[in-house]
Amino acid sequence: MEENRNSPPRPRGIYLLPNLFTTAGLFGGFYAIIAAANGQFVHAAVAVFIAGIADGLDGRVARLTGTSSEFGVQYDSLADLVSFGMAPALVMYHWSLSALKLDSALLGRVGWAVAFLYAACAALRLARFNTQVAVVDKRWFIGLASPASAGLMMSFVWAFADGDLGVRGPQLRYVALGITLAAALLMVSRVRYWSFKGGAGTGPKSDRVPFVVLLLVPVVIAILVVDVPRVLFAVGVVYALSGPVAWLLQRFRKTEPAA
Repeated sequence: MEENRNSPPRPRGIYLLPNLFTTAGLFGGFYAIIAAANGQFVHAAVAVFIAGIADGLDGRVARLTGTSSEFGVQYDSLADLVSFGMAPALVMYHWSLSALKLDSALLGRVGWAVAFLYAACAALRLARFNTQVAVVDKRWFIGLASPASAGLMMSFVWAFADGDLGVRGPQLRYVALGITLAAALLMVSRVRYWSFKGGAGTGPKSDRVPFVVLLLVPVVIAILVVDVPRVLFAVGVVYALSGPVAWLLQRFRKTEPAA
């Protein structure tokens, strides 16, 4: 104990490490907006996924190095709003939703209004998460997490932006409208989603994941090699539907008459 008391304090410069990952995620979201404005939609979608990887690493690094801070929490939330709120909304708008104006001026306004709705719902989702993070069961997300919602949006763009399937964004404008609206509403819903964390509550054990999740990692990697964007889109759709389906099944069991 005496040795710990006399040991020099941890240098404050180490707090830069997790914030570097947060800045990398912020840059990914910013680059995605610029790329979409220039018509580079595949690059934009990939940049959002890279931002998601950086977002997953910054918190882990902060906990592993003991450098968590209130500043880092707030900075991470602001970066997430750009990377998983503004960037996906603008990428989807430039790629597909803007083409709704070809049908009518009213539908053109609907396109950018739904893109704004997505960005607003992402902000609301992040604000709600920040206020409830200390009291909710960490095994579950309440509402679709903003990185998962952004992944659903950007995997859809990535899957069709290269034109290999013979369709482009303008042709998919109504599908894009439905996906954007669904992703936005699921973020602010009360539907529960599995967070892939094994432990409940707080502390070191709360970050442990079940062994089956680790077992699935090589399986997912092997499948991704086949067709990365379309497999990611399929995974995004399945995960987005998992919450509502589980909710409906639970409601159905409650309404079943007793035998």
